[in-house]
Amino acid sequence: MAHIVTPALKPHILVVDDDDRLRELLGLFLSENGFLVSTADGAAGARSKLATLVYDLMVLDIMMPGETGLELAFSLRNNPQNRIRAMPILLLTARGEASDRIGGLETGADDYLVKPFEPRELLLRINAILRRVPKQGETMAPLRMGKWIYDPARDELRSEDETVRLTDGEAAMMRLLAAQPGGVVTREALGDRGRGTVNDRTIDVQVTRLRRKIEGDMRNPRYLITVRGEGYMLMPDAEG
Repeated sequence: MAHIVTPALKPHILVVDDDDRLRELLGLFLSENGFLVSTADGAAGARSKLATLVYDLMVLDIMMPGETGLELAFSLRNNPQNRIRAMPILLLTARGEASDRIGGLETGADDYLVKPFEPRELLLRINAILRRVPKQGETMAPLRMGKWIYDPARDELRSEDETVRLTDGEAAMMRLLAAQPGGVVTREALGDRGRGTVNDRTIDVQVTRLRRKIEGDMRNPRYLITVRGEGYMLMPDAEG
């Protein structure tokens, strides 16, 4: 028996691409696979739709005239409205070099897919992202690590006399770790969002930066723990 998704439970996807044919095909394909879909032909159209509706994920083309997808993604990740700032973003691009991929992820995007791609791969990527991120209306509780309290709603660390903002890359990593405190998050998930490239140098850079901010002793980490051969684990202080 086919599984029927009621409209109220369908994730709402915003597809932003200046290619009319591709945008139409993606909208049709995602609609046929259980999603509500809205589309925009550029950054201006996307901003207009984001001002009035809440979306569960945005599929965003990088190479667009005017404001590029990278510029839009960076701007959204720095938006003061948390519902927009926390919205997952999957980037589409015709450029697959490592530097382009890393640059895309460093804007705060959740994944990166190179054109041309199989529609089923896009579907798998979207579903993987939606499984990882909190659903709309769900919030993660702040976590204490020594003198610091990590506030996932603001992507910042707070102490009694100091507030430290996290960069986009640090915030993306912390959200993933904080979503399952005490559980191992693999390097694949932290680095390239499940695409298997576990040697991405950005993983080690972001881990080092986070440790500098939360650990009292970098040589003996207490909160951001390396699980050899598996990944990393966030171990906040127990409440109470």
